[in-house]
Formats: sequence, C-alpha cells, structure tokens
Amino acid sequence: MNRYDLDGRMAVVTGGAQGIGLAVAERLQASGASVALWDLDGELAAAAAARLGDRVEGHAVDVTDHASVAALAEDVADRHGRIDILVNSAGIAGSNAPVTDYPVDEFHNIVAVNLYGVFHCCRAVLPTMAANAYGRIVNIASVAGKDGNPNAGAYSASKAAVIALTKTLGKEHAGQDIAVNCVTPAAARTRIFDQMSQEHIDYMLSKIPRGRFLEVDEAASMIVWLCTAENSFTTGAVFDLSGGRATY
Repeated sequence: MNRYDLDGRMAVVTGGAQGIGLAVAERLQASGASVALWDLDGELAAAAAARLGDRVEGHAVDVTDHASVAALAEDVADRHGRIDILVNSAGIAGSNAPVTDYPVDEFHNIVAVNLYGVFHCCRAVLPTMAANAYGRIVNIASVAGKDGNPNAGAYSASKAAVIALTKTLGKEHAGQDIAVNCVTPAAARTRIFDQMSQEHIDYMLSKIPRGRFLEVDEAASMIVWLCTAENSFTTGAVFDLSGGRATY
C-alpha cells in the first residue's frame, strides 16, 4: 500500500461504515488523515471508528436531510478547524425493474440518496474548503451512469447526474485549490448487492472484461490519490474503475 502525505488533513467519508467508503477511510487514516465517518447506521459507524482507532470518529446522519448534514459539517469543521477532504460514498442501488414498472417512491428515494445526498454534502462542506483555500472532493458515481443499465433506471440516472454535478462543481471552484472529481466503478461485491436480483448481478459481471468484480481496496487506491495535494490540476474529471467496461 502506498502511503500519501495526508498528515494534518481532516476528511469526511459518507457511507463510511462499510464497503468502498470504509476502505477509503482506512487508507486515508493510514496516510495520516483524521477521518469522520458519516453513515445512516450510526451504530455501525461508531463500531467502524472504534475498530480503526486513532483519529477516526463515527456519526449518524441521513444525507437526504440537508439541515442535518449542514449541522454536522459545521460541528466537524468547528472541532477540527477545517474539512480538507470529502468522499461521497453513501448510496443505494434499489430493486430491479423496467422504468415503466418502477415504484415511484423508490425511484424518488434512490435519487434522494445518490444525488441529493451528494449535493447536500458538497454544499455544506465547500464553504469551509473555500475559506481555507484548499479542498479535495471525490464523488462515487458508477459505470451505470455512463451506460444506463437496464432494469436500474433510478440508479443509472442518479449516477449520471452525479457525473454532471461533479463537472459543474469542478468548473465553479477551478480558480481555487479545490479539486472536485468522480470515479465510475463497476460493481463491487458489497452489501449493496443485497438490493439487487441475481439476474442483474450476473448481467453486470458479464459486462466487465476483467471477468470479476471490483475489489474495494482497488477503488480506495484511486480515490485516495485523488484526495491528495498531488492531484493539483485535474478537476471536474471522471476516472474509470470499470475493469475495461467503460467505452468513454
């Protein structure tokens, strides 16, 4: 594992209690950063923070609730004096069905978590980054946001919107030392699979030229580099983690 120079940096990782978010948090901490795990499951976040130990704290928060996100961001920034890094990993997949049959409430909820959640967290954290003239944000999109997976319209649409929002934020903050980028992973075998049909899981695997699913540590390797000061020029960009699936 490469160690990056993140000594003294303060990071927030949403969805940080498990999956890709937890792998990112572990690597950020190993590189010297302090990390706040934000997760809907507060008990799981607290347990993950206790397991990681030094410089890691866990918080319960619903990223769809802007007021709660803003209050937590203010608390973290006040206690630590800064928020340097934000990784938006919180997300849900939802069930699988054609758009014409998709439950309306479920569609709305997926967009609320995957898109509005990213918006809320970026909106809450960016003023602190701007005040300190430094920031690194990485949003977790998906190759589904590029390709549009059948029977996953809500998920695909929400992740496509995350890509567009990333590009907008990258342009809006390009004049500052704030980089806003996203990654587009293929599926990783995490608890998000519990929301999907086996047919859809098999479909996703069939589209990956590598012939296997993404490992969360592989995702963390790329994401954490994007969180470093070495990533000093690229912003508003989309980094592929699809195992060869993506064609653009």
